[in-house]
Amino acid sequence: MYGEFQKLDTVILGISPDNETSHQKFIEQNDIPFPLLCDPEKKVMTKYEAFGEKKMYGKVTMGVIRSTVWVGPDGRVKKHWRKVANAADHPAKVFELMQSELG
Repeated sequence: MYGEFQKLDTVILGISPDNETSHQKFIEQNDIPFPLLCDPEKKVMTKYEAFGEKKMYGKVTMGVIRSTVWVGPDGRVKKHWRKVANAADHPAKVFELMQSELG
């Protein structure tokens, strides 16, 4: 799907609190074609609500909240998908919306 997003002239970035070494392993193991940013202090992730309280097995914990944020060329958030449940299906849903708006 990455190539399809590139045709829409988009930039895709991932972010997590993990370090660069961990990111490099993840990129190689999963054939990730886009950059992963390190946010060890979780400042950016917290601002985008990608880190915070979440429930796992009925217990409230602090952690990474899988989400997607579409930021337009003007720097404003166009769409925020909070708590992405199905990572495998999610890119197609994002692409469908972006394609309909960006053509």
